[in-house]
Formats: sequence, structure tokens, C-alpha cells
Amino acid sequence: MLGCVFSARSFTDRRPNILAERLAAMRAAGRATIDLTVSNPTVVGLPYDWNAIGAALADARGATYDPQPFGATVARDAIVSAWGTQGIEISSERLLLTASTSEAYGLLFQLLCDPGDEVLVPRPSYPLLEHLARLSGISLVDYPLVYDGVWHLDVDLVARRRTAHTRAVVVVSPNNPTGSCLGRNELGALAQLGLPILSDEVFGSYQLGEREGRVRSALEVDSTLVLALDGLSKRCALPQLKLAWIGVGGPEHLVTEALARLEIAADAYLSVATPVQVALPKLLLASDQTVAALRARLGTNLATLRAACAGTSVTLLHVEGGWAATLRLPAIASEDDWILGLLEADGVLCQPGWFYDFDFGPCAVVSLLTPEATLAEGIARILSSAHRRGG
Repeated sequence: MLGCVFSARSFTDRRPNILAERLAAMRAAGRATIDLTVSNPTVVGLPYDWNAIGAALADARGATYDPQPFGATVARDAIVSAWGTQGIEISSERLLLTASTSEAYGLLFQLLCDPGDEVLVPRPSYPLLEHLARLSGISLVDYPLVYDGVWHLDVDLVARRRTAHTRAVVVVSPNNPTGSCLGRNELGALAQLGLPILSDEVFGSYQLGEREGRVRSALEVDSTLVLALDGLSKRCALPQLKLAWIGVGGPEHLVTEALARLEIAADAYLSVATPVQVALPKLLLASDQTVAALRARLGTNLATLRAACAGTSVTLLHVEGGWAATLRLPAIASEDDWILGLLEADGVLCQPGWFYDFDFGPCAVVSLLTPEATLAEGIARILSSAHRRGG
């Protein structure tokens, strides 16, 4: 009966997984946990200049409704300047504002795909795209990121996953959760496939190490259509203000057509609130202390993990950027046994590798956003568990 009322693409299995069930039971019993999964920057004790943020949002220009499909000029000009400090060159005419990168993905899937088409996406990666693709009526086909001490994108493997229905390829740099970044040679080879490149660059401001040949943005190539995503959520640690953007690059005729079609789609939604658009230049400045503190925390936590794991049976996989790190655990138990054991016996909550479609294990993904003392205690308990298990 329900199938006669609702669309198939709006269905999802809403049953909680075993980790969620066990965590709920622990919380109901009042048992404390060390949470190494936190991803919300506004709840982890970072300093914010709320006076400056509030003043920016109080700009009187925000009270006047002036609908512009691509977004307010003042906001797009601010993005041009912000990207310029990273060496990313783009004109404001090639920028489109959205309320979130999730909305941006939705618009781009609709721009490039018809129902039944396919988009290539990296594995491991954050599972959000699966839901967005289903709602757009398209399918995702994964291509593997290869790990041999560092992460690689093997373009030959990407090409083998291509079919007659493939319409685009997604890259995430830095990737969540692997922390891997796209190399210039990888980008050049990927562009030769001739597919539009959707480049998720929201963690681009958070580099955690040097890598020769790392690209600043997929917009560095101009031989194929490139659609690069960024936003306030990660760049300024302000996810509650709901502003993201798409930068469009590539051959002129494809850019022109993409912008013309996106203008119509964006005009149908007009989703971004005027106050946050007007405030953007000042919000970028007001976030300096927050971003500096966040970068310092990421660096401290990564150093803590490296020092703690050195010489133990727990391996910290190579990280180049972003807010997450992956621990490879001794193969003396299944991943579920590890993750549930850490939760119930040691009071440590980590995300399992299967959450991100890791094809090797057992792994635990931890957030580098975690307050430093909490992360240090959490990794100490993980290592103690490994020692106790004989790993």
C-alpha cells in the first residue's frame, strides 16, 4: 500500500545499525563514552568571535530582497578573494551560491544526469552521496582509492568502471575520511577521460602535510568541465549559516552552457538567505581565529596519534588533510568486534571502516576535531585494548 503513495527513491532502510543500537543502550543506562566521532565544529570548544559574526549578519542590506540566481555580487566577489589567497583563480561570473554542498550536488546531478545515469565516486568516502544520488534518480559506481603507505587515485581503475551511462566523476580532496589529496598527475589523467569532474574541496583549507604535486583545486585543468565545491561549513567552521558555492571551469563553450542551465535551476530555488550573502566578506574575516585554532587542534591531534601509535600494533594511515584520521587495527578480531568492544568495554566511540566502504580492515575512523585531551585519552584506551587483546 505504501508503495502506491510514495516514490521508490524516497525509501531508505531506517533500521539502526548494531553500533547505533549498542550506543543507545549505553546512553540509556547512563554510561559515559569518549566520543571520537564528533564532526560539528560548533560544539567542540573552538573560539568564535560571535560579536563580529553577529554584526556581520546585522548588516541592513540583508533586509532587502534582491533575488539573483547566481547569488549576490558582494558574496561572489568575496569568494573570488578567498580562493585567490589559495592560488585558485576564478571570475565571479563563474560562481553560483547554494545553501549547502548537498544542494550543490543535487543541482549538479540534475545538470549532468538523466534518471538511470551513473556517476563515478571514490571509495572510501563519506556516504552522503548515496542518499543524494538516490533522490536524483541516478546510480553511483565506486572506484577504489588505493593505499600502499599513501593513498592514490588509479585512473586506469576509474576508466574501467566507466560505462555508456557514466556522466561524471566525483573527486574529494582532501577526502573524508582518508585525508588524501588529489595530485596534479592524477588530475591531468582524470581530465583526459573527458568526463565532467565534480570536485568536492570543502576541506581544502585544512592541509596537514606537504605533498609534491598536490593540486590546489581541480579548476587548475581547463580541458574538461570542472565543477568545484566549497562552503562556510568547513572553510569557516560555520555549518549553521548555510552557504556554499560552485565554481565552474573548463572549455568556454561547456562553461557557458553549464552556467546558462544552472541559472535556470538556481532561479527556481533561490535558496540562499540574503543576510548570510551580504555578511560573507565579514564572516570570512571573523572566522580567522576559529580557523587558526582549528588548524592547531588538527595538527596537535594528528601528532598525538602518530606518537601514540608508533611501535604499536595499531597503524595510523597516512593523512594529508581534512578533519579525520583512520586507524588500522590488528586483524585478531572482526571490525564489528573491535568497534563494539571499544564502545562497550572501553567506553570509546569510533566509526567503523565499513561506514565509509573501506575494503580492508579492521579499521576505526576518528575525528581530529575532538578536543585534544579527549582524543589523547581515547587513543590511550584503544591502544590498551589492542595490548589486552594480544595485538
